[in-house]
Amino acid sequence: MIWKESYRIGVEKVDAQHQELFHRVDEFLRAIKGPGDWEDKVEQVKKTLKFMQGYVVEHFADEEAYQQEINYPDFAKHYLIHEEFKAEVAKYAEKFAASGFNEEIVQEFGGKLMAWLIYHVVMEDQKIGAYVRSQGGGN
Repeated sequence: MIWKESYRIGVEKVDAQHQELFHRVDEFLRAIKGPGDWEDKVEQVKKTLKFMQGYVVEHFADEEAYQQEINYPDFAKHYLIHEEFKAEVAKYAEKFAASGFNEEIVQEFGGKLMAWLIYHVVMEDQKIGAYVRSQGGGN
């Protein structure tokens, strides 16, 4: 599992959703890098893609609602980062459909997914936690 306690931002709902995202991405990477025929792995790819397209939208909406609730000063910037990520996932969904779930493209997607998730939670979402703490809040 790639989740680390240091990734917590101190907002229970957001932290729980982050843990779920890390769990799913980890599961996805293990499936595509593990032994077995690629054709068998495509089902896991489809499942993960569907999950990401739904859950990420839900998570981003929850995170954005929370940011507005606390008057987070970087909300607009954070919102744009979320929109760019959703567009990136949609772009990969189109690539997968066009390529028949080409293994190289799927591997590239897995790497980008992991890198983005770690960077976003560590660099961007930590700022939300810092802001909440600076306002005397938190769980």
